[in-house]
Amino acid sequence: MVLSPRLLLCRLPVPEVSIGNKVMKPYKTVNSRKVFKDEGIGKFGEMMIKMLPEELAFTVFIPSEKSFERDLRLRVNDSLLAEKRNDTYAVVSRILGFSAMPRTLSSDTVSSSKEVIYDSLSGFTLYISKDAAGMLVVNRIRSERVDVRRGEIVVHIMDGVIMDADFEQSVQPDDNEED
Repeated sequence: MVLSPRLLLCRLPVPEVSIGNKVMKPYKTVNSRKVFKDEGIGKFGEMMIKMLPEELAFTVFIPSEKSFERDLRLRVNDSLLAEKRNDTYAVVSRILGFSAMPRTLSSDTVSSSKEVIYDSLSGFTLYISKDAAGMLVVNRIRSERVDVRRGEIVVHIMDGVIMDADFEQSVQPDDNEED
């Protein structure tokens, strides 16, 4: 029997971690996968969160619903129809690779005077800083909302889409295409 790497990762025991004179034991993850519209995550953001294993810690920089439409031409009423669902899923999963990292990063842990650098799941470099208003800026894209928790996942809603130049070029509309 061959197990996928994802299944192997999810089945590894979590060791106890020593912090000072305290020991932090493995904690139980609460299944909190419900996404509320008032938190600004949106349908495509919900799709991204559901692609991640719920018992592991991640930070995801999710584009706002407006950014999905403006930058990727994904519209909830159109892109989730049966004939477009597979293409939409492929685009959303690719964006997840660029914008998720396997660790938690809350806005409180980013200094306003220093940029931090992490690799995303796909190996894409994320340059993260904080602006004067306390909002995160990732690869020159400003957050609209920070520190939304979904179990072990920290979500930051972004006013744009984090992606590499090749993918950005592939999703740009043709010159003769109308909006």
